[in-house]
Amino acid sequence: MLKERFIPIKPWTDTEIAGLRAALLQRYDVAGRSLPWRVRPEDRARGVSANPYAVWLSEIMLQQTTVAHASPYWQRFLSEFPTVTDLANAKRERIMEMWAGLGYYARARNLYKCAQMVRDSYAGVFPNTEAELLKLPGIGPYTAAAIAAICFDEATVVVDGNVERVISRMARVETPLPKGKADIKNVAALLADPDRPGDYSQALMDLGATICAPKTPKCGGCVWSALCKAHAAGVETDYPKKLKKTALPKRFGNVFVLISSDGHVLLQQRPDAGLLGGMLGFPGSEWESVPFEGGAENISIDSEWEKISESVRHIFTHFELSLEIYCARVPAIKDIQDRALGYRLVNIQDVETRALPSVMKKVWRAVQNNYLPHK
Repeated sequence: MLKERFIPIKPWTDTEIAGLRAALLQRYDVAGRSLPWRVRPEDRARGVSANPYAVWLSEIMLQQTTVAHASPYWQRFLSEFPTVTDLANAKRERIMEMWAGLGYYARARNLYKCAQMVRDSYAGVFPNTEAELLKLPGIGPYTAAAIAAICFDEATVVVDGNVERVISRMARVETPLPKGKADIKNVAALLADPDRPGDYSQALMDLGATICAPKTPKCGGCVWSALCKAHAAGVETDYPKKLKKTALPKRFGNVFVLISSDGHVLLQQRPDAGLLGGMLGFPGSEWESVPFEGGAENISIDSEWEKISESVRHIFTHFELSLEIYCARVPAIKDIQDRALGYRLVNIQDVETRALPSVMKKVWRAVQNNYLPHK
């Protein structure tokens, strides 16, 4: 028998909802996290207002990334590009270099496009409504709602992964994610505070990040636990419901590391389209569903390629990649940068300092361990 689809109803009385809002905001006022981009209530009381540019930058970086990992990147970006116009005026190559290591590189490309649109279409000032923010590249419903609430006090419904977990437990939303997102948002809308939308949204995200944890929720310290339906039933970790995960598909490819006798390494800037778009890496083949030989013809340089013993395995969001590594040495070639669009000659000592995505850093470490020491 099929489970009935969860139909959002009002799980709490108006009095209970008012109490939930008050308790959450009181906790936030006293114990909310202090984050580099956050304007806390005491700051607001002194007249400090949230910087839409700084908040936008943080929200884009925090997608699929932890606060601890994103914070240094946020600091570096703000230091080099103090305003959105500074970011828009920079070279895209510099943006991609600075983003290396954060992953999900389409975010960096959209970051640059968004900055240019804010500069060109909005005179360098972020729009102040959720509806207008949604028109910007790389800004989806969550990010638009978050910026509108935090920076402009618009009464929006902000739902990130932490909020999904809290709300699904509070109301015992049975519809598995991702289909359950709509149900969760409907319940979240019932609870959203219209008077302090920015503080409330951040308070709710904090609750999910610090108290309502995925595997070990600290229900004893939760100001909402008394009205949490999952807690009452003792099934907190059953929520949010998720469809059973399937094994990640596998892809295979070959990568080619060309080293010149005068101490240079060949890198190539990837096309904008596709995974790792716009990033530097080693030339290689397409990524296929089965292992294969070949791909060296793509770099248009004849050489004797030596396959090293170590391969690289890397997990992306939707698939697992295995790369076989081939290395070769060639005489000094000064015109190689003209042989194909996107080629770069980099001093061998500088490869580690270049902005390579994580999978290409793994390739270089394998080359150092299995090829360079013996040649």
